Amino acid sequence: MTERNAAVFAIVNQKGGVGKTTTTINLAASLAATQRKVLLVDLDAQGNATMGSGIDKKGVAHSAYDVLLDGVAIADAMIDSPDAGYYVLAGNSDLTAAEVGLVTQDQREARLKAALAPVREQFDYILIDCPPALNILTLNALVAADGVIIPMQCEYYALEGLSALMETVENVRSSLNPTLQIKGLLRTMFDPRNNLANEVSDQLIAHFGDKVYRTIVPRNVRLAEAPSHGLPIMNYDKSSRGAISYLALAGEILRRDAKERSDAHSRQHSSLSHKTNTEEGDGN
Repeated sequence: MTERNAAVFAIVNQKGGVGKTTTTINLAASLAATQRKVLLVDLDAQGNATMGSGIDKKGVAHSAYDVLLDGVAIADAMIDSPDAGYYVLAGNSDLTAAEVGLVTQDQREARLKAALAPVREQFDYILIDCPPALNILTLNALVAADGVIIPMQCEYYALEGLSALMETVENVRSSLNPTLQIKGLLRTMFDPRNNLANEVSDQLIAHFGDKVYRTIVPRNVRLAEAPSHGLPIMNYDKSSRGAISYLALAGEILRRDAKERSDAHSRQHSSLSHKTNTEEGDGN
């Protein structure tokens, strides 16, 4: 991509422990490995995506809190993580105060969208790691995003939580961000030997069809170890099943995005041709 206008994806699931942060870190690194320029935005007060990208969350000059509440420019706050291969807007415990602080702000749901606008042309992809809650920070991510990626374990309560998340996305689409799309559902920590996991996986495909990514992220020891070293799995063990699966996910996303752009271009071309033919017909 020579002319950049970042695709912005919110990585969302209000349920914790489903591989949300793992997905954000490793998708960012995998996209960066394909020569895409990537910004990771950490909106989780735990700051795990920041730490997992090799950045000390306590040592940053500016965090996502400063951008959202104090008007610090993202260009001044983001950090280049050479080990990870992408830029990071850090998250840390300051974000615990953001919930209260944003209540009194004008356009409180759109603060992140406004902050990202000046840097979108610098990146190919912006990935937002959301907190495990449907709160004002997650709402900011959904308003700023073009699409939503939902990592989920194929377990008993997964579909129940998914319906609440889908309802939230639909509410945001109808009132705050009409172009928001569900980009895909990602099956994580998957064990094909588990009958229930296979049943839930089949139900997901039956309900959501090709919205379910073909890529499946397996349970993987190396993938679990990588964050403690402050490295994406690509940099920690690129031959592991975890690394291979996230590279496959990046490839799948790139192919889908290319097809969407091609389809949009074809529709635009067809519309212009129809308009031209109509005008020529009216002129005769």
